[in-house]
Amino acid sequence: DGRQIIIGGRKAFNYEFYPKTASTNNVFNLPFLQQTNNPREENNLFPFVFLNVDGNLFIFANDRAILFDYKTNKVVKTYPQIPGGDPRNYPSSGSAVILPLKNLRSQTVQAEVLVCGGAPRGSYPKADKGEFLGALNTCGRITITDPNPQWTIETMPLARTMGDMVILPNGNVLIINGAASGTAGWQIARNPVLSPVIYRPDNPSDSRFEVQNPNVIPRMYHSTAVLLRDGRVLVGGSNPNELYNFTGVLFPTDLSLEAFSPSYLDPESANLRPRIISPASHLKFTYGQRVDIRFTASRLLNRDLVKVTMVAPGFNTHSFTMNQRMLVLPRSGIVRQVGRFVYQISCVFPKSAIFAPPGYYLLFVVHQDIPSEAIWVRIQ
Repeated sequence: DGRQIIIGGRKAFNYEFYPKTASTNNVFNLPFLQQTNNPREENNLFPFVFLNVDGNLFIFANDRAILFDYKTNKVVKTYPQIPGGDPRNYPSSGSAVILPLKNLRSQTVQAEVLVCGGAPRGSYPKADKGEFLGALNTCGRITITDPNPQWTIETMPLARTMGDMVILPNGNVLIINGAASGTAGWQIARNPVLSPVIYRPDNPSDSRFEVQNPNVIPRMYHSTAVLLRDGRVLVGGSNPNELYNFTGVLFPTDLSLEAFSPSYLDPESANLRPRIISPASHLKFTYGQRVDIRFTASRLLNRDLVKVTMVAPGFNTHSFTMNQRMLVLPRSGIVRQVGRFVYQISCVFPKSAIFAPPGYYLLFVVHQDIPSEAIWVRIQ
């Protein structure tokens, strides 16, 4: 309905809504947050929260998750503990995404969550004393809509805490930033992880991860990563110091910004890259509305490998991008050629705000995993 829900915080085992109304002008208790709070460590700040396709909230904190009906203040389902039992939330910061939502016309739309990295239990007090435990090298993946959901554990090529996960326009996931030992907090992580990793969720389970070229700037505590309209990822920050310290510390405060360019922006992919002609950017659409998208492409176009994706812009802090969400729009008919190297694809916007809450989205045409530059669309 366009409201925001604010969940958790230090010694804040509750949630509230913004903007407030007469019926929601309160703070509502959420015992799950108290149950997942570890003495001296917490391990449940910045919980991973996703709007499920049934309208309830998937909430992951520490090493476990619930499905929560925020309208009635009731836990609908308790999920199995993630195998291993190690925490994934601040300060043992992992990261998480809800994987792209597909088949939106289906009676039962499937939703999957991927949780990656973190730090072993006890990392925070040990790091405070100068002992830096190795970060976690596992991801947990779970179908949260399954009647009997179970975690599947996958091994990353690089262990990582304080990583950031960004859904790319083609549906792959970028894992970037962070450290290989220690934990989040002031000056208590070591061994920066300079190499990003791409995760391909649709690949066979033994071929989903691919290590990318390394960065040269450590992006430790208080780093960030967000998707840009041209398909690059804006990367910045790193301030593991209580004050802004630029010299005399192991990892100085860094105010620089960079752009990570995924391989789909390589020059050799240019002849596969679509360019959207219409509709114009910043137009408003309604739920269930059909839209005709015209785009140019080279003579190498494979019409069976064209899709349209819609990405909600995220808000990133402390290794989690809130509001991040991708939908693959259902096609209506075939891709038609309407001019010299000009094509039209017809798609239908989601039928409900449960799938796509109202607001602005980046809309991409993707051809053979190569995305166009996005246009902004507004759904209401």
